[in-house]
Amino acid sequence: MNKISLRKPAVAGQFYPGTSQELKKQIERFLEGKPGQEDALGCVLPHAGYIYSGRVAVETVSRIKIKEKIVLLGPNHTGFGADFSIMTEGAWLTPLGEVKIDSGLSQNILQRSKYLKEDISAHAYEHCLEVELPILQYFKADFEIVPLVFLSDDLEVLKEIGREIASSIKESNLQESTMIVASSDLTHYEPQGQAERKDQEAIRAILELDADKLMEKVRRLNISMCGYAPVITMLSATKALGAKKAVLVRYQTSGEVTQDMAAVVGYAGIIIY
Repeated sequence: MNKISLRKPAVAGQFYPGTSQELKKQIERFLEGKPGQEDALGCVLPHAGYIYSGRVAVETVSRIKIKEKIVLLGPNHTGFGADFSIMTEGAWLTPLGEVKIDSGLSQNILQRSKYLKEDISAHAYEHCLEVELPILQYFKADFEIVPLVFLSDDLEVLKEIGREIASSIKESNLQESTMIVASSDLTHYEPQGQAERKDQEAIRAILELDADKLMEKVRRLNISMCGYAPVITMLSATKALGAKKAVLVRYQTSGEVTQDMAAVVGYAGIIIY
């Protein structure tokens, strides 16, 4: 497969402002208090338009000491590419500048994995990882990424990929300098009360660091959480890296912005320690 040197923004000016000045202004409007520097293994961040979920994402990221390397996990909304896709070369561009891919760690993960495939097409138009980058860049100017997106929701495969990621991080002696970010929104387009009830079940499973329970809740309650697959992989990886607890930073729905409580989307920011 041909390599690309620069992945250009697909949703700048749509999901978030297209200029650095407006982008920084919007992020600053979401900031509450002084940013913290908590050492975290990973987190769950929403990926909707900033007007809807930006406050949740900014408040969560603002508490974390951003590491030098970030493994980004997200759901494949476009349907392009392999079931489990990774990019191992190049850089991603946002209005705040370029973010390089950590080729060494990416290649290590790819070579170790029985399931991942190098697939640029899966990432070219997918928004779920892109929208996290400017918020991360706002709080730390220089870091490298490992981008992965998933089409499949095979529980055992997702957990195995998490363990493969953790093993690669350990083998590379990068435990102290790497964090894992799972990009996911929660319930989609259901009444506020129903969305809250379902989302609390999913959130509880994540706070218990229980990937199996999360999958069981999603399936039994029919929770339309788009990124449960990457969250499962993140939980598997962070537990293999020593995760002990998780904390919910903020939960809200799109209804708090639109005032339409008949069909909301849920968003949660969760930090894994």
